[in-house]
Amino acid sequence: MTTVHRAPDGALRIVCKGAPEVMLRPPVLIDAPDTRTRAAARAETLARDGYRVLAVASADHDETPPRSTDAWESGLSLLGLVGILDPPRDTSRTTVTACEHAGIAPVLITGDHPLTARAVAARAGIVAREDEVTTGMRIRQGTAGPLTASRVYARTTPDQKLDIVQAWRAAGHVVAMTGDGVNDGPALRRADIGVAMGQRGTEVARQAADLVLADDNLATVVAAVEEGRRVYANVRRFLLYALAGGTAEILVMLLGPFLGMPLPLLPAQILWINLLTHGLPGVALGAEPVEPGVMRHPPRPPEESVLGAGLWPRLLAMGVFVAGVTLVAAVWAREAGRPWQSVTFLVLGATQLGVALGSRARPGSLANPFLLLAVGTALALQVAGVYLPPLRALLGTEPLPLVDLAIAGALSGLGHVVMRVQRWLFPERPPRSRSAPAPAHG
Repeated sequence: MTTVHRAPDGALRIVCKGAPEVMLRPPVLIDAPDTRTRAAARAETLARDGYRVLAVASADHDETPPRSTDAWESGLSLLGLVGILDPPRDTSRTTVTACEHAGIAPVLITGDHPLTARAVAARAGIVAREDEVTTGMRIRQGTAGPLTASRVYARTTPDQKLDIVQAWRAAGHVVAMTGDGVNDGPALRRADIGVAMGQRGTEVARQAADLVLADDNLATVVAAVEEGRRVYANVRRFLLYALAGGTAEILVMLLGPFLGMPLPLLPAQILWINLLTHGLPGVALGAEPVEPGVMRHPPRPPEESVLGAGLWPRLLAMGVFVAGVTLVAAVWAREAGRPWQSVTFLVLGATQLGVALGSRARPGSLANPFLLLAVGTALALQVAGVYLPPLRALLGTEPLPLVDLAIAGALSGLGHVVMRVQRWLFPERPPRSRSAPAPAHG
Protein backbone atom coordinates (compact mmCIF):
# COMPACT_ATOMS: atom_id res chain seq x y z
CA MET A 1 0.00 0.00 0.00
CA THR A 2 1.32 3.41 -0.96
CA THR A 3 0.26 6.78 0.44
CA VAL A 4 1.32 10.28 -0.61
CA HIS A 5 1.65 13.14 1.88
CA ARG A 6 2.24 16.84 1.12
CA ALA A 7 4.57 18.74 3.46
CA PRO A 8 4.00 22.41 4.45
CA ASP A 9 6.71 23.50 1.98
CA GLY A 10 4.87 21.77 -0.87
CA ALA A 11 7.18 18.77 -1.14
CA LEU A 12 5.74 15.26 -1.39
CA ARG A 13 6.56 12.29 0.82
CA ILE A 14 5.71 8.81 -0.47
CA VAL A 15 5.29 6.05 2.11
CA CYS A 16 4.96 2.44 1.01
CA LYS A 17 4.41 -0.74 3.00
CA GLY A 18 4.19 -4.32 1.81
CA ALA A 19 5.48 -7.85 2.02
CA PRO A 20 9.26 -8.00 2.64
CA GLU A 21 9.87 -10.33 -0.30
CA VAL A 22 8.36 -7.66 -2.57
CA MET A 23 9.72 -4.55 -0.88
CA LEU A 24 13.30 -5.59 -0.05
CA ARG A 25 14.63 -5.59 -3.58
CA PRO A 26 15.48 -3.13 -6.33
CA PRO A 27 14.08 -1.07 -7.92
CA VAL A 28 11.70 -0.59 -4.96
CA LEU A 29 14.61 0.16 -2.61
CA ILE A 30 17.76 2.09 -3.34
CA ASP A 31 19.45 0.99 -0.11
CA ALA A 32 22.76 -0.84 -0.17
CA PRO A 33 22.65 -4.63 -0.77
CA ASP A 34 23.98 -5.25 2.73
CA THR A 35 21.05 -3.33 4.24
CA ARG A 36 18.52 -5.26 2.16
CA THR A 37 20.17 -8.58 3.07
CA ARG A 38 20.12 -7.89 6.79
CA ALA A 39 16.51 -6.70 6.60
CA ALA A 40 15.48 -9.83 4.69
CA ALA A 41 17.18 -12.06 7.26
CA ARG A 42 15.47 -10.24 10.10
CA ALA A 43 12.10 -10.48 8.34
CA GLU A 44 12.56 -14.24 7.89
CA THR A 45 13.38 -14.64 11.59
CA LEU A 46 10.28 -12.73 12.62
CA ALA A 47 8.11 -14.74 10.21
CA ARG A 48 9.54 -18.00 11.51
CA ASP A 49 8.52 -16.90 15.02
CA GLY A 50 4.94 -16.39 13.85
CA TYR A 51 4.97 -12.63 13.26
CA ARG A 52 3.24 -10.98 10.35
CA VAL A 53 5.98 -8.83 8.86
CA LEU A 54 5.68 -5.65 6.81
CA ALA A 55 8.50 -3.59 5.33
CA VAL A 56 8.03 0.20 5.34
CA ALA A 57 9.93 2.56 3.02
CA SER A 58 9.63 6.19 1.94
CA ALA A 59 10.94 8.77 -0.51
CA ASP A 60 10.73 12.58 -0.78
CA HIS A 61 9.96 14.40 -4.05
CA ASP A 62 10.02 18.08 -4.84
CA GLU A 63 7.33 17.67 -7.50
CA THR A 64 4.61 15.18 -8.37
CA PRO A 65 6.05 12.07 -10.06
CA PRO A 66 4.57 10.84 -13.33
CA ARG A 67 1.28 8.89 -13.09
CA SER A 68 3.04 5.55 -13.14
CA THR A 69 3.06 2.90 -10.43
CA ASP A 70 6.76 2.26 -10.97
CA ALA A 71 7.56 5.94 -10.44
CA TRP A 72 5.66 6.08 -7.14
CA GLU A 73 6.88 2.73 -5.78
CA SER A 74 10.57 2.80 -6.69
CA GLY A 75 13.65 4.59 -5.44
CA LEU A 76 12.51 4.29 -1.82
CA SER A 77 14.59 4.12 1.33
CA LEU A 78 13.90 1.50 3.96
CA LEU A 79 12.47 2.85 7.19
CA GLY A 80 12.20 -0.46 9.00
CA LEU A 81 10.24 -3.64 9.57
CA VAL A 82 6.97 -4.04 11.48
CA GLY A 83 6.29 -7.36 13.19
CA ILE A 84 2.66 -7.96 14.19
CA LEU A 85 1.97 -10.86 16.51
CA ASP A 86 -1.54 -12.30 16.26
CA PRO A 87 -1.19 -15.56 18.20
CA PRO A 88 -3.91 -18.23 18.12
CA ARG A 89 -6.29 -18.35 21.06
CA ASP A 90 -5.27 -20.42 24.05
CA THR A 91 -8.11 -22.83 23.21
CA SER A 92 -7.12 -23.22 19.57
CA ARG A 93 -5.10 -26.43 20.02
CA THR A 94 -7.94 -27.99 22.01
CA THR A 95 -10.39 -26.93 19.32
CA VAL A 96 -8.25 -28.39 16.54
CA THR A 97 -7.86 -31.64 18.48
CA ALA A 98 -11.64 -31.84 18.90
CA CYS A 99 -12.03 -31.31 15.16
CA GLU A 100 -9.58 -34.10 14.38
CA HIS A 101 -11.39 -36.51 16.68
CA ALA A 102 -14.71 -35.62 15.03
CA GLY A 103 -13.34 -36.33 11.56
CA ILE A 104 -13.02 -32.65 10.64
CA ALA A 105 -9.74 -31.69 8.99
CA PRO A 106 -8.78 -28.07 9.84
CA VAL A 107 -7.05 -26.28 6.97
CA LEU A 108 -5.30 -22.89 7.18
CA ILE A 109 -5.61 -20.56 4.18
CA THR A 110 -3.86 -17.22 4.61
CA GLY A 111 -2.21 -14.40 2.76
CA ASP A 112 0.68 -14.33 5.25
CA HIS A 113 4.26 -15.41 4.65
CA PRO A 114 4.73 -19.21 4.44
CA LEU A 115 6.96 -19.23 7.53
CA THR A 116 4.35 -17.27 9.49
CA ALA A 117 1.59 -19.59 8.31
CA ARG A 118 3.58 -22.66 9.28
CA ALA A 119 4.38 -21.25 12.74
CA VAL A 120 0.73 -20.34 13.42
CA ALA A 121 -0.50 -23.70 12.12
CA ALA A 122 2.02 -25.53 14.30
CA ARG A 123 0.97 -23.59 17.40
CA ALA A 124 -2.66 -24.41 16.69
CA GLY A 125 -1.86 -28.07 16.15
CA ILE A 126 -2.92 -28.16 12.50
CA VAL A 127 0.48 -29.32 11.21
CA ALA A 128 3.97 -30.01 12.49
CA ARG A 129 6.67 -27.37 12.03
CA GLU A 130 8.45 -29.42 9.39
CA ASP A 131 5.35 -29.93 7.22
CA GLU A 132 5.34 -28.33 3.79
CA VAL A 133 3.30 -25.22 3.04
CA THR A 134 1.64 -24.67 -0.32
CA THR A 135 2.15 -21.12 -1.55
CA GLY A 136 0.17 -19.03 -3.96
CA MET A 137 3.21 -18.80 -6.22
CA ARG A 138 3.39 -22.60 -6.55
CA ILE A 139 -0.32 -22.70 -7.30
CA ARG A 140 0.12 -20.13 -10.09
CA GLN A 141 3.09 -22.00 -11.51
CA GLY A 142 1.22 -25.32 -11.40
CA THR A 143 3.87 -26.97 -9.20
CA ALA A 144 1.73 -27.29 -6.05
CA GLY A 145 0.30 -30.68 -6.95
CA PRO A 146 -3.23 -31.60 -5.82
CA LEU A 147 -4.68 -28.75 -3.80
CA THR A 148 -6.20 -31.20 -1.32
CA ALA A 149 -2.79 -32.63 -0.43
CA SER A 150 -1.87 -29.72 1.85
CA ARG A 151 -3.20 -28.44 5.16
CA VAL A 152 -1.60 -24.97 5.05
CA TYR A 153 -1.77 -22.46 2.18
CA ALA A 154 0.15 -19.18 2.35
CA ARG A 155 0.40 -16.01 0.27
CA THR A 156 -2.89 -16.89 -1.40
CA THR A 157 -5.03 -14.51 -3.43
CA PRO A 158 -8.86 -14.35 -3.29
CA ASP A 159 -9.20 -16.36 -6.50
CA GLN A 160 -6.79 -19.01 -5.17
CA LYS A 161 -8.87 -19.32 -1.98
CA LEU A 162 -11.82 -19.96 -4.25
CA ASP A 163 -9.88 -22.63 -6.15
CA ILE A 164 -8.82 -24.35 -2.91
CA VAL A 165 -12.38 -24.50 -1.59
CA GLN A 166 -13.63 -25.82 -4.93
CA ALA A 167 -10.87 -28.47 -5.02
CA TRP A 168 -11.88 -29.82 -1.61
CA ARG A 169 -15.53 -29.86 -2.65
CA ALA A 170 -14.72 -31.61 -5.92
CA ALA A 171 -12.94 -34.30 -3.89
CA GLY A 172 -16.25 -35.09 -2.19
CA HIS A 173 -15.74 -33.21 1.07
CA VAL A 174 -18.16 -30.89 2.85
CA VAL A 175 -16.34 -27.58 3.30
CA ALA A 176 -16.90 -24.95 5.98
CA MET A 177 -14.97 -21.74 5.30
CA THR A 178 -14.32 -19.06 7.91
CA GLY A 179 -13.35 -15.53 6.99
CA ASP A 180 -13.59 -11.88 7.97
CA GLY A 181 -12.20 -9.83 5.08
CA VAL A 182 -13.58 -8.52 1.82
CA ASN A 183 -11.31 -10.87 -0.11
CA ASP A 184 -12.84 -13.84 1.72
CA GLY A 185 -16.30 -13.15 0.30
CA PRO A 186 -16.07 -15.32 -2.86
CA ALA A 187 -14.70 -18.32 -0.93
CA LEU A 188 -17.35 -17.92 1.79
CA ARG A 189 -20.04 -17.97 -0.88
CA ARG A 190 -18.56 -20.98 -2.69
CA ALA A 191 -18.13 -23.14 0.43
CA ASP A 192 -20.88 -25.47 1.59
CA ILE A 193 -21.06 -23.48 4.83
CA GLY A 194 -19.64 -19.97 4.93
CA VAL A 195 -18.84 -18.76 8.46
CA ALA A 196 -18.06 -15.07 8.99
CA MET A 197 -16.65 -13.36 12.06
CA GLY A 198 -19.22 -11.13 13.70
CA GLN A 199 -16.89 -8.84 15.67
CA ARG A 200 -13.98 -8.13 13.35
CA GLY A 201 -15.60 -9.32 10.13
CA THR A 202 -16.44 -6.94 7.30
CA GLU A 203 -19.98 -6.40 6.08
CA VAL A 204 -19.06 -8.13 2.81
CA ALA A 205 -17.96 -11.27 4.67
CA ARG A 206 -21.08 -11.31 6.83
CA GLN A 207 -23.38 -10.92 3.85
CA ALA A 208 -21.61 -13.68 1.91
CA ALA A 209 -21.62 -16.17 4.79
CA ASP A 210 -24.30 -18.61 5.88
CA LEU A 211 -23.43 -18.24 9.57
CA VAL A 212 -21.97 -15.39 11.61
CA LEU A 213 -19.99 -16.08 14.79
CA ALA A 214 -20.89 -13.51 17.42
CA ASP A 215 -17.76 -14.30 19.47
CA ASP A 216 -15.27 -14.88 16.60
CA ASN A 217 -14.29 -18.16 18.27
CA LEU A 218 -13.73 -21.32 16.23
CA ALA A 219 -14.66 -23.35 19.31
CA THR A 220 -18.22 -22.15 18.73
CA VAL A 221 -18.20 -24.01 15.41
CA VAL A 222 -17.18 -27.21 17.20
CA ALA A 223 -19.98 -26.67 19.72
CA ALA A 224 -22.40 -26.17 16.82
CA VAL A 225 -21.24 -29.44 15.24
CA GLU A 226 -21.84 -31.22 18.53
CA GLU A 227 -25.32 -29.71 18.81
CA GLY A 228 -26.08 -30.68 15.23
CA ARG A 229 -25.08 -34.26 15.93
CA ARG A 230 -27.28 -34.27 19.03
CA VAL A 231 -30.29 -33.04 17.07
CA TYR A 232 -29.68 -35.53 14.27
CA ALA A 233 -29.32 -38.41 16.74
CA ASN A 234 -32.55 -37.39 18.45
CA VAL A 235 -34.38 -37.32 15.12
CA ARG A 236 -33.20 -40.87 14.42
CA ARG A 237 -34.04 -41.87 18.01
CA PHE A 238 -37.61 -40.62 17.62
CA LEU A 239 -38.03 -42.25 14.21
CA LEU A 240 -36.86 -45.58 15.61
CA TYR A 241 -39.24 -45.30 18.55
CA ALA A 242 -42.26 -44.03 16.61
CA LEU A 243 -41.94 -46.24 13.53
CA ALA A 244 -41.25 -49.33 15.62
CA GLY A 245 -44.42 -48.63 17.59
CA GLY A 246 -46.43 -48.04 14.44
CA THR A 247 -45.08 -51.26 12.93
CA ALA A 248 -46.06 -53.16 16.07
CA GLU A 249 -49.61 -51.81 15.96
CA ILE A 250 -49.99 -52.80 12.30
CA LEU A 251 -48.68 -56.30 12.96
CA VAL A 252 -50.99 -56.77 15.94
CA MET A 253 -54.02 -55.75 13.88
CA LEU A 254 -52.99 -57.95 10.93
CA LEU A 255 -51.93 -61.08 12.84
CA GLY A 256 -54.51 -60.97 15.64
CA PRO A 257 -57.35 -62.44 13.56
CA PHE A 258 -55.18 -65.42 12.61
CA LEU A 259 -54.72 -66.13 16.34
CA GLY A 260 -58.43 -66.19 17.15
CA MET A 261 -58.87 -62.48 17.93
CA PRO A 262 -61.20 -60.99 15.30
CA LEU A 263 -60.60 -57.40 16.46
CA PRO A 264 -57.48 -57.11 18.61
CA LEU A 265 -58.03 -53.41 19.37
CA LEU A 266 -60.91 -50.98 19.01
CA PRO A 267 -60.35 -47.76 17.01
CA ALA A 268 -60.56 -45.65 20.18
CA GLN A 269 -57.95 -47.83 21.85
CA ILE A 270 -55.53 -47.41 18.92
CA LEU A 271 -56.00 -43.64 18.98
CA TRP A 272 -55.44 -43.59 22.75
CA ILE A 273 -52.20 -45.56 22.44
CA ASN A 274 -50.92 -43.28 19.68
CA LEU A 275 -51.86 -40.19 21.67
CA LEU A 276 -49.95 -41.36 24.74
CA THR A 277 -46.89 -42.88 23.10
CA HIS A 278 -46.33 -40.26 20.37
CA GLY A 279 -47.34 -37.29 22.48
CA LEU A 280 -45.29 -36.19 25.45
CA PRO A 281 -42.74 -39.07 25.29
CA GLY A 282 -42.10 -38.37 21.60
CA VAL A 283 -41.52 -34.68 22.28
CA ALA A 284 -39.32 -35.47 25.29
CA LEU A 285 -37.07 -37.68 23.17
CA GLY A 286 -36.13 -34.58 21.20
CA ALA A 287 -34.62 -33.08 24.36
CA GLU A 288 -32.21 -35.95 24.96
CA PRO A 289 -28.67 -34.71 25.70
CA VAL A 290 -25.68 -35.44 23.51
CA GLU A 291 -24.32 -38.96 23.84
CA PRO A 292 -20.87 -39.38 25.41
CA GLY A 293 -18.14 -39.62 22.78
CA VAL A 294 -20.29 -38.28 19.95
CA MET A 295 -17.46 -35.93 18.89
CA ARG A 296 -15.18 -38.89 18.37
CA HIS A 297 -17.32 -40.27 15.56
CA PRO A 298 -16.56 -39.52 11.92
CA PRO A 299 -19.05 -37.42 9.95
CA ARG A 300 -21.87 -39.16 8.14
CA PRO A 301 -21.84 -39.26 4.34
CA PRO A 302 -23.99 -36.41 2.96
CA GLU A 303 -25.91 -38.82 0.76
CA GLU A 304 -26.92 -41.05 3.67
CA SER A 305 -30.65 -41.22 4.42
CA VAL A 306 -31.89 -40.33 7.90
CA LEU A 307 -33.11 -43.92 8.07
CA GLY A 308 -29.78 -45.24 6.84
CA ALA A 309 -26.82 -46.71 8.72
CA GLY A 310 -28.87 -49.75 9.76
CA LEU A 311 -31.88 -47.92 11.22
CA TRP A 312 -34.42 -49.71 9.02
CA PRO A 313 -33.54 -53.23 10.26
CA ARG A 314 -33.47 -52.00 13.85
CA LEU A 315 -36.91 -50.42 13.76
CA LEU A 316 -38.39 -53.47 12.02
CA ALA A 317 -36.83 -55.75 14.63
CA MET A 318 -38.19 -53.62 17.48
CA GLY A 319 -41.61 -53.48 15.84
CA VAL A 320 -41.71 -57.26 15.49
CA PHE A 321 -40.60 -57.68 19.10
CA VAL A 322 -43.24 -55.31 20.52
CA ALA A 323 -45.91 -56.97 18.40
CA GLY A 324 -44.70 -60.42 19.51
CA VAL A 325 -44.85 -59.54 23.21
CA THR A 326 -48.32 -58.06 22.77
CA LEU A 327 -49.69 -61.05 20.87
CA VAL A 328 -48.21 -63.52 23.36
CA ALA A 329 -49.91 -61.64 26.21
CA ALA A 330 -53.18 -61.50 24.27
CA VAL A 331 -53.17 -65.23 23.44
CA TRP A 332 -52.38 -66.09 27.05
CA ALA A 333 -55.23 -63.89 28.31
CA ARG A 334 -57.67 -65.36 25.81
CA GLU A 335 -56.75 -68.95 26.72
CA ALA A 336 -57.01 -68.14 30.43
CA GLY A 337 -60.43 -66.59 30.03
CA ARG A 338 -59.22 -63.09 30.92
CA PRO A 339 -60.28 -59.83 29.20
CA TRP A 340 -57.73 -60.31 26.42
CA GLN A 341 -58.56 -57.13 24.52
CA SER A 342 -57.79 -55.02 27.61
CA VAL A 343 -54.55 -56.97 28.11
CA THR A 344 -53.62 -56.31 24.47
CA PHE A 345 -54.39 -52.61 24.91
CA LEU A 346 -52.36 -52.30 28.09
CA VAL A 347 -49.32 -54.31 26.99
CA LEU A 348 -49.02 -52.70 23.56
CA GLY A 349 -48.99 -49.17 24.96
CA ALA A 350 -46.83 -49.90 28.00
CA THR A 351 -44.24 -51.84 25.99
CA GLN A 352 -43.80 -48.88 23.64
CA LEU A 353 -43.23 -46.65 26.67
CA GLY A 354 -40.57 -49.10 27.83
CA VAL A 355 -38.90 -48.72 24.45
CA ALA A 356 -38.91 -44.93 24.96
CA LEU A 357 -37.07 -45.32 28.27
CA GLY A 358 -34.60 -47.68 26.63
CA SER A 359 -33.87 -45.05 23.96
CA ARG A 360 -32.26 -42.64 26.41
CA ALA A 361 -28.85 -41.28 25.50
CA ARG A 362 -27.63 -41.42 29.10
CA PRO A 363 -29.54 -44.12 30.97
CA GLY A 364 -29.36 -44.10 34.74
CA SER A 365 -29.03 -40.31 34.93
CA LEU A 366 -31.33 -37.32 35.28
CA ALA A 367 -29.97 -35.67 32.15
CA ASN A 368 -33.49 -35.48 30.66
CA PRO A 369 -36.00 -35.57 33.52
CA PHE A 370 -38.77 -34.46 31.16
CA LEU A 371 -38.67 -37.87 29.45
CA LEU A 372 -39.06 -39.67 32.79
CA LEU A 373 -41.98 -37.42 33.68
CA ALA A 374 -43.58 -37.87 30.25
CA VAL A 375 -43.28 -41.67 30.30
CA GLY A 376 -44.58 -41.82 33.88
CA THR A 377 -47.58 -39.66 33.00
CA ALA A 378 -48.34 -41.64 29.85
CA LEU A 379 -48.06 -44.95 31.72
CA ALA A 380 -50.42 -43.70 34.43
CA LEU A 381 -52.97 -42.67 31.80
CA GLN A 382 -52.57 -46.03 30.06
CA VAL A 383 -53.38 -47.87 33.29
CA ALA A 384 -56.19 -45.41 34.00
CA GLY A 385 -57.73 -46.39 30.67
CA VAL A 386 -58.29 -49.87 32.14
CA TYR A 387 -59.51 -48.89 35.62
CA LEU A 388 -61.25 -45.49 35.54
CA PRO A 389 -64.94 -45.92 34.65
CA PRO A 390 -65.20 -42.82 32.37
CA LEU A 391 -62.16 -43.96 30.36
CA ARG A 392 -63.35 -47.57 30.34
CA ALA A 393 -66.64 -46.44 28.83
CA LEU A 394 -64.78 -44.34 26.25
CA LEU A 395 -62.21 -46.99 25.30
CA GLY A 396 -64.28 -50.13 25.76
CA THR A 397 -61.87 -51.77 28.24
CA GLU A 398 -62.42 -53.97 31.28
CA PRO A 399 -60.62 -53.87 34.64
CA LEU A 400 -57.84 -56.41 35.16
CA PRO A 401 -56.96 -58.33 38.32
CA LEU A 402 -53.79 -57.14 40.00
CA VAL A 403 -52.05 -60.39 39.03
CA ASP A 404 -52.80 -59.72 35.37
CA LEU A 405 -51.63 -56.15 35.77
CA ALA A 406 -48.33 -57.37 37.26
CA ILE A 407 -47.85 -59.88 34.42
CA ALA A 408 -48.61 -57.18 31.84
CA GLY A 409 -46.14 -54.84 33.54
CA ALA A 410 -43.39 -57.48 33.51
CA LEU A 411 -43.93 -58.18 29.81
CA SER A 412 -43.92 -54.46 29.06
CA GLY A 413 -40.62 -54.05 30.88
CA LEU A 414 -39.05 -56.27 28.23
CA GLY A 415 -39.36 -53.34 25.84
CA HIS A 416 -36.84 -51.38 27.86
CA VAL A 417 -34.48 -54.34 28.20
CA VAL A 418 -34.50 -55.29 24.51
CA MET A 419 -34.08 -51.65 23.45
CA ARG A 420 -30.99 -51.31 25.64
CA VAL A 421 -29.60 -54.59 24.30
CA GLN A 422 -30.06 -53.61 20.66
CA ARG A 423 -28.53 -50.19 21.32
CA TRP A 424 -25.51 -51.96 22.82
CA LEU A 425 -25.29 -54.38 19.90
CA PHE A 426 -25.93 -51.73 17.23
CA PRO A 427 -24.72 -48.38 18.64
CA GLU A 428 -25.01 -45.11 16.77
CA ARG A 429 -21.68 -45.36 14.97
CA PRO A 430 -21.70 -43.89 11.47
CA PRO A 431 -19.48 -45.66 8.92
CA ARG A 432 -15.91 -44.47 8.66
CA SER A 433 -15.67 -41.89 5.89
CA ARG A 434 -13.41 -39.14 4.63
CA SER A 435 -12.82 -36.21 6.91
CA ALA A 436 -14.76 -33.05 6.27
CA PRO A 437 -12.31 -30.14 5.94
CA ALA A 438 -12.96 -26.90 7.71
CA PRO A 439 -10.66 -24.31 6.12
CA ALA A 440 -9.75 -21.40 8.35
CA HIS A 441 -8.64 -18.09 6.93
CA GLY A 442 -5.68 -16.14 8.15
